[in-house]
Amino acid sequence: MIVVFAMAAGLWGLGALMKMPRKARLYMIGLLYVGVLFIQIALPLGHPLRMATGESAALWILLGVFAALAVLYGKVVQGLKTRALVKEQADVPVVPRGERFSGSELERYARHIVLREIGGPGQKALRDAKVLVIGAGGLGAPALQYLAAAGVGTIGVIDDDVVENANLQRQVIHRDQDIGIPKVFSAQSAMVAQNPYVEVLPYHRRLTDAMAVDLVAEYDLVLDGTDNFETRYLVNRVAVEAGKPLISGALSQWEGQISVFDPASGAPCYQCIFPEAPADGLAPSCAEAGVIGPLPGVIGSMMAVEAIKVITGAGQALRGEMLIYDALWGETRKIALKPRAECPVCGAGATNTAALAR
Repeated sequence: MIVVFAMAAGLWGLGALMKMPRKARLYMIGLLYVGVLFIQIALPLGHPLRMATGESAALWILLGVFAALAVLYGKVVQGLKTRALVKEQADVPVVPRGERFSGSELERYARHIVLREIGGPGQKALRDAKVLVIGAGGLGAPALQYLAAAGVGTIGVIDDDVVENANLQRQVIHRDQDIGIPKVFSAQSAMVAQNPYVEVLPYHRRLTDAMAVDLVAEYDLVLDGTDNFETRYLVNRVAVEAGKPLISGALSQWEGQISVFDPASGAPCYQCIFPEAPADGLAPSCAEAGVIGPLPGVIGSMMAVEAIKVITGAGQALRGEMLIYDALWGETRKIALKPRAECPVCGAGATNTAALAR
């Protein structure tokens, strides 16, 4: 048995060195267990392999039962935590919205209202706005926090992931006690606790083609904080078809970038700039390449700023421009972006409504 445990430890360590997810490493250990159990059952007594792996199948079966019970217990505890959080959020009193701002709201948003670019009308536009945030991770966490603090009236957040210990180095909307809870519920709890005047709509699921069109149609503006190109292209296509501005951020290691993709206003769409997903290995995820903790906060906060500018009409949003921030050297630069005539989403050959409207 010592040999098997040594192999299991070796597989776990190898997986950690390769930065494999915890779930994948558990699958590897599970496959090792199945192989050992097969050896114990299929081979005759006295066989060298059977002798080397513990000789008796009963002990391995008992060990498997205990492991299954432990996994089941963990799932039950996680389910209870999620249900408790949902109930806690359901019990939070909803602050009714009146036609006028209450005294408490005026005091809360005073620093916005005194800005001549926003003022009272801009703050009311924020309260009336509906913003959808795709992803409650590194970029979504700060964007959600600042959108809620700014008084955006309705904020939708969609993510199918749960809070993990490795998230807490940069996803500051979540806490240690939220580990195992769906990110959308953890984020909702933090946002409502920070500002009870906003409505947060959590969607604990993965964004798919089947639901993306109807979901995006319910909102005025979309923020994309995802980390995979499949979802990015889906969000871009649906946003263009709906004529909704898309604020997209991305980051890796020490560098981040942000742009507002809005073909309805003459700006390019995401696929104009990135026609195809890069080949495997050319754009590694944060888990593979690493990322400095505060960087998602910087880019995510910039996404919230751009959202406020788009909603209120303040200043000049990053339409047709991409801002690139290099945290390692403390440098920023902007590059101009142009629509691509042959773009299949917003170009001359596109068939979506937004492109035809142009």
